[in-house]
Amino acid sequence: MPTILVVDDEGSIRRTLREILEYEDYAVDVATEGSEALTMLRETTYDAVLLDIKMPAPDGMEVLRTLADEQPTLPVIMISGHATIETAVEATKLGAYDFIEKPPDLNRLLVTVRNALDRNTLEVENQRMRQMITEQAGDLSPIIGESDAIADIKATIDRVAATEARVLITGENGTGKELVARWIHQKSGRADAPLVEVNCAAIPSELIESELFGHEKGSFTGATQQRIGKFEQADGGTLFLDEIGDMSASAQAKVLRALQESTIQRVGGGQPIEVDVRVVAATNKDLMAEMEEGRFREDLYHRIGVILIDVPPLRHRRDDIPPLARHFAQHLARRHGMQPRTFTDAAIQHLRQAPWRGNVRELQNVVERLLILADGDTITAEAVERHIGPSAPGDSLATDLIHSHEDFTEARDAFERAFIQHKLNAHDWNVSQTAETIGIQRSHLYNKLNKYGIERGD
Repeated sequence: MPTILVVDDEGSIRRTLREILEYEDYAVDVATEGSEALTMLRETTYDAVLLDIKMPAPDGMEVLRTLADEQPTLPVIMISGHATIETAVEATKLGAYDFIEKPPDLNRLLVTVRNALDRNTLEVENQRMRQMITEQAGDLSPIIGESDAIADIKATIDRVAATEARVLITGENGTGKELVARWIHQKSGRADAPLVEVNCAAIPSELIESELFGHEKGSFTGATQQRIGKFEQADGGTLFLDEIGDMSASAQAKVLRALQESTIQRVGGGQPIEVDVRVVAATNKDLMAEMEEGRFREDLYHRIGVILIDVPPLRHRRDDIPPLARHFAQHLARRHGMQPRTFTDAAIQHLRQAPWRGNVRELQNVVERLLILADGDTITAEAVERHIGPSAPGDSLATDLIHSHEDFTEARDAFERAFIQHKLNAHDWNVSQTAETIGIQRSHLYNKLNKYGIERGD
């Protein structure tokens, strides 16, 4: 419950303001003079102050000057029955949130208080986010890799980070899309402002709009208090919409409107709220296919996809595996308080040949497992094979196909079916990416699926 301090030397005004605010479920304290108010403000945390100008010394303007030094983010609403334009201008320069004349208009008072509290809540959240970013900045992992793909990604980040262009990052789960988004923010002019991350796939569809745009108290069952959404939290900074391909149609429409108009509206709210947000989005889905199926808005795609960055799967950039493995070994050894371990050349070669369906995330998990469970000062190929399995899992399949079929056509069809299944699984059943990887048209691949009766889960 927000707590408001009312400072006025007129008892009737104090009582009136207190009754109005308490009826709206605010907690209210009162002070009769400036010196009492300053003492209370130094001993108690308040969310807003209603401050009369004409009081015995120190008057409201002197109190405001003190608060501008001691609590510059605290919203202060000045109230007076004798204010001049010059006084109002001076108060605004000192940081007053707004100016209300006596006797206060009820609706004007409540709207002003509500807006002041909104700003205070947002400022507190932004400070928390900035602190979190500052604490994490030293731990921001570098983008490790020696492949041409990683070099291209780094160059693209350097070129687009300083702009306001929206970026869409694509790639399979575990490839490092989140890291790319963090580096775009870190290298941008918004680096000192919040980076707010939202996993659209992890939020139930019925709650995604509240999560993104916030809601007003009582706007739906369970909305027991006002909530500031991710767009407002990211004001001045970057909003990272991870797995945007999983966003509901309703939320897509509202995100599109927010990007077009730079305003949002809380669930249950009636007033548009201006936001200054750079959106970076990511998805593991084929959004072109999603648009063809009517599950993703084409206009939203063009809004978020000004710059496209594709992060290839680890199996398509095997030159990155050795430096990544060594980086994880050093980093995880420090985290666990262990002595650094090195890999033999044969162990590195074994890691290079593994399929890595879970991409960089799987590699990190395997390296951590090896650090903890492998024996000796070095990690050998035998240890790698023991903890991730043989490096050539396709050999037994080829042998089975050879010995299971006498007819060439049957053997060819069986191999083709197994090959397509393997590639689809490797691409998490993304048909467009699979077709591109194996060098055939998507329609041709669909024909193959029908021909061999291949279905997900086979």
